[in-house]
Amino acid sequence: MNRNNHLDLQNIPINKLFWKYFIPAFTSVVINALYNIVDRIFIGHGVGAYALSGLSAVFPIMIIMMAFGMLVGMGAGVRISINMGKGDFARASKVLGNALSLLIILAGVVTTIGLLIKQPVLELFGASEQTIDYANDYLNIILFGAVFNMVGFGMNNLIRSEGNAKIAMYSMLISAGTNIILDPIFIFGFNMGVEGAAYATIISMAVLCVWVLYHFTKSSHAVIKLKKSDMSLKRDIVWYIFTIGFAPFSMQVAASMVQGIFNTQLITYGGDLAVGAMGIINSVINLIVMTIIAINMASQPIIGFNVGAKRYDKVKEILFLGIRYATIISVVCWALVQLFPETFVKAFNNDSPELMVRATQGLQILLIMLPVIGFQIVVSNYFQSIGKALTATIMSLMRQVILLIPLLMIVPRHFELYGVWISGPISDLFSFFFVLILFIREMKKLNKCINNGQYQ
Repeated sequence: MNRNNHLDLQNIPINKLFWKYFIPAFTSVVINALYNIVDRIFIGHGVGAYALSGLSAVFPIMIIMMAFGMLVGMGAGVRISINMGKGDFARASKVLGNALSLLIILAGVVTTIGLLIKQPVLELFGASEQTIDYANDYLNIILFGAVFNMVGFGMNNLIRSEGNAKIAMYSMLISAGTNIILDPIFIFGFNMGVEGAAYATIISMAVLCVWVLYHFTKSSHAVIKLKKSDMSLKRDIVWYIFTIGFAPFSMQVAASMVQGIFNTQLITYGGDLAVGAMGIINSVINLIVMTIIAINMASQPIIGFNVGAKRYDKVKEILFLGIRYATIISVVCWALVQLFPETFVKAFNNDSPELMVRATQGLQILLIMLPVIGFQIVVSNYFQSIGKALTATIMSLMRQVILLIPLLMIVPRHFELYGVWISGPISDLFSFFFVLILFIREMKKLNKCINNGQYQ
């Protein structure tokens, strides 16, 4: 068992440690984002705008699949980091084994339910008569690969949580590289259209799944090992994982709900091409947000370890470091989107002038408040990393459900398609002030606990 990463978390200065974790995390999330982005690029150019709209209807369902993976992957990851900080590697191994069992079980549930209700769900999420066949063809294949998706991504997060950030990065490089190579072969070479994109995706996920399982069973780099005896589900371990994982899970499910409402409102006020535009916009937003999430991924094992070790001055240091870098990224990306929106849109489709106009307008409006989103994402992750899952969940739901859904139902009635686009920034603005208030209160507690050594 390799404990060098445990010593790194304990001894390396925070700024240097952050960059050690951030660079591979950033590489991993950008590559992860390429899964959907590459599919959309090839389908947009190789099949057409309506196929792109069909994939946009599938996107909320894929978010739900990711949500279940994050329920276990993020929850177990935080718990593993905290237990490593305490020096309790036996407990960390039990969390690892239970996490794998949960991922396999949940993947079976998602596949079964998904196949039973996919038709009405696709219609609910914006698939029309012109796009439903494309959506069905893609989703049928993706659902059968759910176990590879959830086990691969979920367990890869645990590789990162044990301190092996570079190995987690290599995992994504291998998997996404497989996807990028297979996409044009299946879509163009075999003329398989959207089905080819789906097959390329699940094959690449299977490669990732095999890689991460090999790491935890055979690799000498693993800090904790996967043992068959630890895979027997224990109620306290499952609860231990779910209490932390519920925050990112609820955020992802909320994102799926919101995306479905977005799509139905876009159909009402802008038609199928507006849904296609949203697919392009989501790809751009996903790339930006995943870059900020890389900061969370780099910070999470450091925060968790130092909370477990009761080194609260280090906890504060990594938190403010993350906020600073997230704000810089948000501002730079905001400027690029506002100045060169057409450049982003053309990467996906330049054959439909109407699609170009709708996507460009929507992209600029939806990201008006981007400079404050980085702060919200990092602060929410901080509460999750210190074990305050309820607060992190409320923060996530405030922005994506409590504020945004009513806005999406009301504002478009008065401003039509423009109202759909502007609802997002309004929600971002008000949720920023809500998060800021909770953050200020929490910093007062953190400053006190630095002196008395107890964080509650």
